[in-house]
Amino acid sequence: PAPSRWKPAPAWPATPAPLRLVGGVLLLWLAWLAIAEGKARGLNFLLSVFCLVWMADIAAYFSGRAFGRRKLAPSISPGKSWEGVWGGMAGVLLLAVAWIAFDRQGLADGPSLYTQLWQRGGPVGLVVACLFLAALSVVGDLFESLVKRAAGAKDSSALLPGHGGVLDRIDALLPVCPLALALVLA
Repeated sequence: PAPSRWKPAPAWPATPAPLRLVGGVLLLWLAWLAIAEGKARGLNFLLSVFCLVWMADIAAYFSGRAFGRRKLAPSISPGKSWEGVWGGMAGVLLLAVAWIAFDRQGLADGPSLYTQLWQRGGPVGLVVACLFLAALSVVGDLFESLVKRAAGAKDSSALLPGHGGVLDRIDALLPVCPLALALVLA
């Protein structure tokens, strides 16, 4: 759809610009700190967090295309469906099981996010945490779409043509990285 036909959510443009700027900078700063700490914990940990977001996005895309009937948030992101969300969550759970099996081989520089979640909360804790983080990745994606719609823009930049811009590559990482780290440190 053309940008002129998008309907922005009314609350976001009504939020004062300085508050939106402070919130955006705070989200970026928290994500950066979490990524730096994640790297200090080991590349296996950091990569497992990134792959959680990527798996949620990829699995949601394909399951939404195959089974999507019920729209998730049509005024914010018309292509997203509830079936895509459930498919993304299933993909994350499969990834967690595979990654824990890989970690048990002892080939990585340290435990992944999934192994640490398993160690802290057992199988139930792992499932709940993975579903929570997968849901947060959807929230991050929807939030970035909301910002774009409010600005009347289809893409956040032209740096990555066909990808919706640079923010589309990091939108889901912004909430997931700090909260993934919080889950293993709590």
